[in-house]
This record gives sequence, C-alpha cells and structure tokens, in this order.
Amino acid sequence: DDPTMIRMLEDLTGIDPQTIPLDDASVMSLFKNTEALLVTPEDLGGCQLGALGIPEFGTDFAMQMVIDAKPQEFSDLIRISGLSHGTDVWLGNAQTLIEEGKATISTAICTRDDIMVYLIHMGLDSELSFTIMESVRKGKGLKPEWEKEMLSHGVPDWYIWSCKKIKYMFPKAHAAAYVMMAFRIAYFKVNYPLAYYASYFTVRACDDFDYTSMCLGEETAKQTIHDINAKGMEATTKDKNKLTVLEIVVEFYARGFHFLPIDLYESDARKFIIKDNGLIPPFNSLQGLGITAAQSIVEGREQGGEFKTIEEFKSRTSVGKTLIELLKENGVLKGIPETNQLSLFMD
Repeated sequence: DDPTMIRMLEDLTGIDPQTIPLDDASVMSLFKNTEALLVTPEDLGGCQLGALGIPEFGTDFAMQMVIDAKPQEFSDLIRISGLSHGTDVWLGNAQTLIEEGKATISTAICTRDDIMVYLIHMGLDSELSFTIMESVRKGKGLKPEWEKEMLSHGVPDWYIWSCKKIKYMFPKAHAAAYVMMAFRIAYFKVNYPLAYYASYFTVRACDDFDYTSMCLGEETAKQTIHDINAKGMEATTKDKNKLTVLEIVVEFYARGFHFLPIDLYESDARKFIIKDNGLIPPFNSLQGLGITAAQSIVEGREQGGEFKTIEEFKSRTSVGKTLIELLKENGVLKGIPETNQLSLFMD
C-alpha cells in the first residue's frame, strides 16, 4: 500500500518523494504533538500525536511507544520501528529500561545491528561481536563466556539482561526503509493535506470506508466511533478496521476539510477527488456497491453522457435494482425520473 500511496501523492502534487528532506522539523513534530496539524488532542478524541494514518506509527500500540520513547530525530524513529517489529524487544525489555532511566531510545537495543556496533565500540573483537548479535537476534541468548567478555569490557548489566530477553530482532536497513517511506507520507500530511487524505482514503481505507457514517458530517463520524466503542469485546474485526478509518475522518474534519456528496458525473469509481477544499467520494465508498458496479457507472456515463432516466441508467450500467435503491437513498440519482414520461404520453 505504501508505494501505491506515495505514487498517488506524487501524481496529485507533482512532488518527487525522493526530494523530501528527512530532517523536516514540522514533520518530526507529528511524533511529539498535534501542533503542525493546527488541531488539539481534544479535537482528535484525545490522540496526543499527529501520527494517525502514518505507516509504522499510526496504531495505538505504536503511538504509545512513541510517547514513551520521546523521539527527537529521524534516527530515533528508525529505532522505534525496529522495536515495534521485534519480539520481546520492547514490552518487558526496552520499555522497562527507559522507564527506569537505565537506557534511552538512543542507547537501548532496537535493531540487530545495534548489538554488533555497540560491542565493537566497547572494544570487543568484531567477529565475536557479530557472533553475539546473531545469537541474540535469533533468540538464543548469551553463552557464559560471552557475558564474561562483555563485562570485562564495561558492558553494563542492564545491556546483558536485555540481550537475554530478546527472541527476535529486526534488521536496521528494513526499519530505515520503512521509516523513510513513512516520513515522506507524513510530509504530505503536513504540507499537502488534501492530497494526503485523498490518497489515504483511496489506498489504505478502500475496504473499510463507509460513506454513510463518514461523509455526512463530523458528528455522524463521532457518533459511529462512540457506537463501536460501546460494543466493547463484541466489536468485530470489521468494526475495529472501520474505527481506524473513522479516527482519520475526524482528524480530516478537525483540520477544516469536508466531504462533498457522491456525484453521478464527477465521482470516480474508486479514487477520492480533490475539489473546493474537500473531497468527492468515489462510488465504491457506498458500502455494498463494489468496484465492478462502480466502474460500470463511470463507463456508462463516458459512453453516453447524461442519464436522462433511471431506466436508461440501468441499461447503460451493470447496476441492478438493489444498488439503484442504494444510490437513490444516498441522493446520487436525485432528480432523474424513472422513465421518459413525455415519450410515453406522446406514444
């Protein structure tokens, strides 16, 4: 999804993602607060960061890691990504060490490469440092003779303790690649917000976007969030996925943007379109109207222009009676008569 989203952002803005600076202060601030978005946590239902919808950092778990780790620069984000992909690296390990003040995000073990580089820095033989890294990152721990060697070179007890807890570690190069992608997407979120939201809703939210609960105003979206949260343990996976999108929708409204109604002649089959400080939703944002039917509407209007009657609409698309009723209920076919009554009268 991320490369697809990056490509859509490039198409919408003309900005080459590879020219985006990876030290942009306003983008970095998204991982500290919400100020760059010109909204408050209260506007976002209590969310303290501007990282909603940013790959690697947009989930509740990842954002809590960011809050605990307090990243100050790009390299810290890479370390957080490494922690989030490891097993027994953060919870009960680095998180505890940071809370106790024994380590910081800069000194904790976050990726497998950290171990080898640190041990070489402490004076251990490079080949032994590599061997220890390989053992730790596979969850095989430390041999007693390795511990002795580490202690003799001033490696602290907490570091050895941390190595023993680890079950799997992520490679730093992978974390760096993921975070570079995430930072570039975050840049668009700050500087080209409508392009960002159009891309997010099109690419990442395509299966969970729901026109009736998301596009009819901020209060409707907030009420839907409340209803899903009220289900508690009974909330389904689909509910939870929808909740993730709803949080981005509320942020979209809080930043002063709006959704326009689905338009029979302007909406795309699947892409959100930027217009008048807002977005026109696609046909498939209506739950129940799939991409095949949505595409047939676009093809039908391209082939014959304006639909003069519902009967004509039905004949030029693959949309059946049930979906026609769905379109009517949502005002998409408003003003179009069922049949050409004048023609019938003249006959």
